[in-house]
Amino acid sequence: MSIRILPSHLIDQIAAGEVVERPASVVKELVENSLDAGATLVEIEIEKGGAGLIRVRDNGRGIPAAELPLALTRHATSKIATLDDLAAVTSLGFRGEALPSVAAVARLRLISRHEDSERAFEIAAEHGAVTEVRPASLPQGTVVEVRDLFFNVPARRRFLRSEATESTHVLRMIERLALSRFDVAVRYLNNGRELLRVAAAQSEEERRERIGRILGAEFIAGSIEIDAGTPQLKLSGWISLPTFSRAQPDLTHWFVNERAVRDRLLLSAVKLGYRDVLYGGRHPAYVLQLSVDPREVDVNAHPAKQELRFRDARAIHDFVFRTIERRLAQTRPGAQSSAVDTRESALHPERRAFDFAAHSPWSVRDAIAAAPEPAGSEAVATAPLPAHRDPGGHALGTALAQLHGIYILAQDADGLVLVDMHAGHERVLYEKLKADYSSRDVEAQHLLEPVVEKLPAPIVERVLEDVGDWSRCGFELGQLGPDQLVVRSVPALLARADIAALVRDAALAIADEEGSHHLQGAEHLLLATLACRSAIHGGRRLSLPEMDALLRQMEQTERASQCNHGRPTFTRVALADLDRLFLRGR
Repeated sequence: MSIRILPSHLIDQIAAGEVVERPASVVKELVENSLDAGATLVEIEIEKGGAGLIRVRDNGRGIPAAELPLALTRHATSKIATLDDLAAVTSLGFRGEALPSVAAVARLRLISRHEDSERAFEIAAEHGAVTEVRPASLPQGTVVEVRDLFFNVPARRRFLRSEATESTHVLRMIERLALSRFDVAVRYLNNGRELLRVAAAQSEEERRERIGRILGAEFIAGSIEIDAGTPQLKLSGWISLPTFSRAQPDLTHWFVNERAVRDRLLLSAVKLGYRDVLYGGRHPAYVLQLSVDPREVDVNAHPAKQELRFRDARAIHDFVFRTIERRLAQTRPGAQSSAVDTRESALHPERRAFDFAAHSPWSVRDAIAAAPEPAGSEAVATAPLPAHRDPGGHALGTALAQLHGIYILAQDADGLVLVDMHAGHERVLYEKLKADYSSRDVEAQHLLEPVVEKLPAPIVERVLEDVGDWSRCGFELGQLGPDQLVVRSVPALLARADIAALVRDAALAIADEEGSHHLQGAEHLLLATLACRSAIHGGRRLSLPEMDALLRQMEQTERASQCNHGRPTFTRVALADLDRLFLRGR
């Protein structure tokens, strides 16, 4: 076949493949146009999963009648005019491809009334042919109707899934758009049935209500707000507590300058932020908005604009990671309540008899060795219970007894607190080990025999670019060949680890732009293992002063609401619930 110039309608259909993947893609492009037009109300309606009809209405500024034909012309846009505009784009759309791409693979009707016009006008497109502009009836705003998606591209239509599946994709897309702009009211109908209606949310309470409508009340109950940074770089939104985790990453929503994205660098930063509180293959849930100077991010790096390219990727990664890590560090008992009364130790000097955090994991066993072993699995009360113990205003209350050598029973002002003895002590030890490790220079240990690891040449080059970071973590690295990395020393703490596997995994992670914190993460993983193995285990009897000492240490320890594996360390039973259990007051 000889070289030829393709017909314009075929060019449009080919180009549409990058923009229009399925009905949800059409909804995304049309709603983003509405948002760029300043709409405060958007209504989306679909039929047959979007393959039969997609209709998007808005109350935005509208399109002047003279510009309607341009709106259906490829690469015609009002968003940018120069390359400098592209480098600092703030609108969701800017390529001028959405409407022409949709029109190339469907029957499209566009009706709009500009804010300065007394009447509306419409235009239609089918099979690459565009009609004349004619008068129509419509309040200020725009309506786009898309019918028979892929009617002229049978091969693409055959790839569509069932109506239920496509409808679900549309709903998820609308939910993401609704979470990106709380100032816009959204209504969604599927085959005439209203599935979502949310009003514009201005106050904090209204925003939480919208999130609850979309992600569920469980997310609201199990999440905390985050708001940190500067006007030039700010992270805000909601992140789940470690105790509210998911088996799948199905409640993860990232927005950059109000654009919904699925960027690997940002996903990795969140994952690292949860590394000390969420293990076992669980995933956090979150709705996060990153506000960054548009000149510092390239949104033109992906056909669907779902992935980004940051000018300083490492700085963005570190900012997100550190911000989430610091926020989660506040998840300790009583973090949102009044501060613990530091005079309590003076009032009760016996509570200083055993300082759990002061003992290294190797000396903890010696410190509690004098405590007698429990008899069987019976509940142990290590001292006669007084008629009443003053809770003392502590977040975890005052210890009363041990249950089955596993749980500490404590009383606070509101009822009963049950603490997992091992889980709480594990967290206290882990945070102490991390603090000790970070407060001194890393001690490196030279290997008797260097370890050589074979890796793809580009990954070896990437590692050597960051050799300074490796060195600060205690590694001495070199290169034997284009695809061979040699390790001559490692942090003393990791000397007994599988060095080859550690270096390989860390190198691959860094090459994937997930950041050098994986090195630190490997050290922390070992510290967590030491803490877990050294913490008090079930069956060890503690005295009441020792129990109280552990509770006080947990109250002062970051992340102490969860153990190193993400399990809760304590729970509460309110006095009112106990009253109902025993029918008191009836």
